[in-house]
Amino acid sequence: MEISGNNIPRHVAIIMDGNGRWAEKHGKERIFGHMNGVESVRNAVRASLKNGVRYLTLYAFSTENWGRPAEEVEALMELLCQSIENESKELCKQGVRVEILGDRSRMSEKVQEHLSLIETQTRKGEKLTLILAINYSSRWEITRMAQHIAQEVAQGKITPESVDQQTVIAHMATASWPDPDLLIRTSGERRLSNFLLWQLAYTELYFTDIYWPDFTEAEYDKAIRSYQGRERRYGLTTKQRREK
Repeated sequence: MEISGNNIPRHVAIIMDGNGRWAEKHGKERIFGHMNGVESVRNAVRASLKNGVRYLTLYAFSTENWGRPAEEVEALMELLCQSIENESKELCKQGVRVEILGDRSRMSEKVQEHLSLIETQTRKGEKLTLILAINYSSRWEITRMAQHIAQEVAQGKITPESVDQQTVIAHMATASWPDPDLLIRTSGERRLSNFLLWQLAYTELYFTDIYWPDFTEAEYDKAIRSYQGRERRYGLTTKQRREK
């Protein structure tokens, strides 16, 4: 079933969940699920390009994920570096620009170099901005935002009374990108897991029981069609939205 060209979400965010459980279901180590999840990332990128989505944010590694077994974290970071090396050329050909969201300070020098490399190599991409949330959490971002605003108040650059929603938005790590229109979470979990809590205030949520390594372009299209069937009122009535 073809997707209508009308009402395409400008920004899709995805919580890529279920890699470990998918691997366990297949009698494999958890890293096997993460490795197979790379193809689902390719699927999401292709589907975004095909449907005209302009921003795609993928929750790749949260600040809480450092608490996982050390060998799994190490394998994930190595997989990240390998994927950057393997995917950069194709992303450039597709017109995809990669940007990183998160605190890089805790990552190894090797990982930081790879993240900077893919940002540099893909900086000319204009068809899709792929935002990788790595060592990210909303609580980290909101704390960072509050610190930056407090510093500007202390320096006399702004007054406490002048701080409004636009001030907050301008100091968020996501200030360069629009808020997501659609959030997809795989694996059957129904929670946000400390992801883009400010930005998701009026985002449409889509949950699927499918584990991330089984998330195909067809499943992505299904989420888009669900979004297209919804009415976004932003707290107003249907009549008010239609009259605007």
